Amino acid sequence: MSEKVIILGSGPAGLTAAIYASRANLSPLLISGRDAGGQLMITTDVENYPAFPKGILGPELIQLMRDQAERFGTRFLTGNVTDVNLSKRPFNLKIEDQETIQTETLIIATGASAQLLGLPSEKALMGHGVSACATCDGPFFKEKEVVVVGGGDTAMEEATFLTKFCSKVTVVHRRDQLRASKIMQERAKRNPKIQFIWNSAIAEILDPSQQKVRAVILKDVNHGKSQEFKCEGVFMAIGHKPNTELFEGKLEMKKGYIVTQGQTTYTSVTGVFACGDVQDHRYRQAITAAGSGCMAAIDAERFLEEQHG
Repeated sequence: MSEKVIILGSGPAGLTAAIYASRANLSPLLISGRDAGGQLMITTDVENYPAFPKGILGPELIQLMRDQAERFGTRFLTGNVTDVNLSKRPFNLKIEDQETIQTETLIIATGASAQLLGLPSEKALMGHGVSACATCDGPFFKEKEVVVVGGGDTAMEEATFLTKFCSKVTVVHRRDQLRASKIMQERAKRNPKIQFIWNSAIAEILDPSQQKVRAVILKDVNHGKSQEFKCEGVFMAIGHKPNTELFEGKLEMKKGYIVTQGQTTYTSVTGVFACGDVQDHRYRQAITAAGSGCMAAIDAERFLEEQHG
């Protein structure tokens, strides 16, 4: 017996899809990976999600969404999907060492992961002065001096945005010139609050023991010399990687992101839908992910109605 709807991913997109699908009596099965909850699980205060005027912790927001989905009948399964067969319906999903599960429709909400430096101090201070989202966390750094890591369009966008709040923004780039588009470069270089440190990489972020950022150790990539640079926040802007490896060669993609059709969540395979950061390279917000999760559930519901009359 196959499922009507399986949802992959337990961030805002997946959980919102689960709420809508369960309210439509589709009895969805949500499969969450070992690292459940998406990027909100490494976010402390969320102040830009509607209905929470005093803000809410990221993990708490995820738990409330999960509770709501469960209340309406969503079933949950923890485990990493290791293989999918989308060549015919019902689709087959292999979950680690468990049996293969079949489903009439599939909603992909596996999200995207911010590319990070991989430093232990970076991980320890994530949400405590280290961030991968200026739009989410910029307002917490009013009148503070921060560092932005990166040299592409994302880094220039983040740096420019942060100047609305921060007293100074220093862009640290491991090369001697930016990869960003000319217009983004010019905009950043014209901004009096933005300065650049070239040919440098962050070797360490201080100080995990204090649970806050007070400085970074910068290493010159050409000469190997290190220096301590004072700052109160570090923003990683070296890109995001959508979690789509499982679907390579099976769905149409562009730069790793799943392509959806028009204003819908339909993918290149009939019966497969995608929502959230796995198909959104532009907005990458919890609220837009949740909105597209709602769309995916409605698209799946209507698709099933058409199939079954």
